[in-house]
Amino acid sequence: MEKKLLNSPQHSEEYTDAAVAEMFLNNVLLEFKREKIRKEIDQTLQDGNKELFLQLTEELKKIS
Repeated sequence: MEKKLLNSPQHSEEYTDAAVAEMFLNNVLLEFKREKIRKEIDQTLQDGNKELFLQLTEELKKIS
């Protein structure tokens, strides 16, 4: 079985520009979702909404 090292020429074949762009966009989207949930959690704390707070913290755990 052939091993492929990260710095080897085969690496560039596997990770095309499109794949790198997709990974980047997925990371940006995930961070956006995390930040949105964090802001919603802050708001639930201010509002005293325990049920929504618990729901949002579980959602944040799932995507973190």
